[in-house]
Amino acid sequence: MNAPRLRTLPRARPRRSRRARAAAVVVAVPLGVAALLWLWYGTPYPAAAPDRVAVRLKGEAQRAYDEAALPGRPGVGPVRVDTGTCYYRGLRSVAHIDQGRSDVRSFGLDWRVTGVPEDAARSGQERTRARLEREGWTVVSTDERGFRYRLPGGEGADEDIVDVEWHHETGTYSVSVFTDCGKLPDGFDEYRWPEAEWDPRKAPSTPPAPRPATPR
Repeated sequence: MNAPRLRTLPRARPRRSRRARAAAVVVAVPLGVAALLWLWYGTPYPAAAPDRVAVRLKGEAQRAYDEAALPGRPGVGPVRVDTGTCYYRGLRSVAHIDQGRSDVRSFGLDWRVTGVPEDAARSGQERTRARLEREGWTVVSTDERGFRYRLPGGEGADEDIVDVEWHHETGTYSVSVFTDCGKLPDGFDEYRWPEAEWDPRKAPSTPPAPRPATPR
């Protein structure tokens, strides 16, 4: 006669302690709140340093002016570094459609000269194009009027753009330099901003060294 087989009872799983459950809640709640905030506000804008940006943009504008070597070195200034509109990000943008932010701005500088002969304009464009490519800028677009190049600034940094065009109808040679949106420092006043002023004939002969390209 066979001996009766003993039933093996399943081993009881240890219950999670109250302390462990409380710790999980403590971690999960802030993460959930952070995720909701990110969805609402979107990716934050990087901080902007207006004076440093202005010096950089004026340096690029000056170099393009010198490279153009326009006959008679016509005046194109004084002009100012202007700020542009930037918008809300994330789901909050739905509540602020087409409404710009007062604390976040882009920066740009433009100059132009009319009546420039085509041969002079094309020579100037080629000098600027060759220099940008040597410095690591990458082409964004090109057509019969000219070109646009960009210099990536790396994750969270500014991305500069240089646009050089010549318009056959009016002989207008135009240069635009601008950069990404950035969060302004407290107390910044665009209308009382001495560093915004630029006149190529009064600027230093040696502009600031260009910023090296950093691939994204």
